[in-house]
Amino acid sequence: MTDMQTQPGVVPDFGDDDETDRKLVIICSKGNLDMAYPGLVLANSALGEGIAVDLFFTFWGFDMITKSRQQKLTFTPVGNTAMHLPFGGRMPQWLSPFPGMTWVATKMMRKQIDDLGVPPVDEFLDQIVASGGRLWACKMSADMQKLTMEDLRDDVEDIITAADFMDLSEGAQTLFI
Repeated sequence: MTDMQTQPGVVPDFGDDDETDRKLVIICSKGNLDMAYPGLVLANSALGEGIAVDLFFTFWGFDMITKSRQQKLTFTPVGNTAMHLPFGGRMPQWLSPFPGMTWVATKMMRKQIDDLGVPPVDEFLDQIVASGGRLWACKMSADMQKLTMEDLRDDVEDIITAADFMDLSEGAQTLFI
């Protein structure tokens, strides 16, 4: 036997077992069904990796956390040149503005999301909060829409200013969606 055969193998240390102080802040600025899920999926994945997550909702992203709107998010095909049909091909843009097309597109997208086992937005936010994620609302957006904490999900931490957000996001990786 040679020395190579008797030496134990070297196992690299990728630091997977180390505690992490990573932090991710996701700014959710859109309230369409297709724009809600990217932030939620990324937040959920980050939490699963032990990364602290804060979601900051601003402008139309408020629809995701407003009690009266969060279950009514829609998907509009107007202007979406990449909209694929479930049976193949793309939807012709000239069909998009016809009455009822937003309803049809929303129904199709909700079914595809459900078929993948992904929860609706409100339930997904429940899971994120249960996993340690925190939800924050933008003061300027709340004022513009005349919304208060009573209008928002009960698990929204607070309505905060841009300056508060700067403090909150210090040292974090930030994504704007």
